[in-house]
Amino acid sequence: MNRNIHRSRTRTSDGHKSHFNIGAAAELSGVTPKMIRHYESLGLIPKAARTASDYRVYSANDLHSLRFIKRARHLGFSIAEIKTLVSLWRNQRRSSGEVKRLALKHVRELDDKIAALQGMRDTLTQLVDHCHGDERPECPILEDLGRLPSTGAA
Repeated sequence: MNRNIHRSRTRTSDGHKSHFNIGAAAELSGVTPKMIRHYESLGLIPKAARTASDYRVYSANDLHSLRFIKRARHLGFSIAEIKTLVSLWRNQRRSSGEVKRLALKHVRELDDKIAALQGMRDTLTQLVDHCHGDERPECPILEDLGRLPSTGAA
C-alpha cells in the first residue's frame, strides 16, 4: 500500500484520520476513482463531502460501503441488486429472509449461467475433437460457426 496516501487533516477523538480524498479512498477500498464517482452518481454511496477547494472527501463509513459494493460486484450481483443489498445492510430492522431470497435468486442465475457455459464448452470440445488441426482445409469448427440456422421451413 502506498504510504503517501493523502488524507484530510480531520481526526477522530482517538487520533485516527477520518476523511480521505478520492485517491486515498480508491487505494484503501480497492475501487477506482472512476467507479467511486459512478457509485456516487447511482446513489450507492452518499454524495461526498467537499473541501473548500471542492475536492471530494470520503469518510471511513464511505470506505466500508465501497468495500461492501466491491465484494458484492465480485460475487456477480447487478447494480440493482447491490442497491437493494446496500439498503438492507444499512437498515438495522431488515429481514434476513429478504437478503436470503435475493442471494438464492442470484445463486439460481449463476447456476443457469454455469449450465450455459458448460454447454458451450461441451459443444466446442466436441468440435475440437473432430478437427484434424493439420494442413487440410476442412475444419468442423469453421463449418459449425458458418452453418445457417434452421428455419423449420421446407
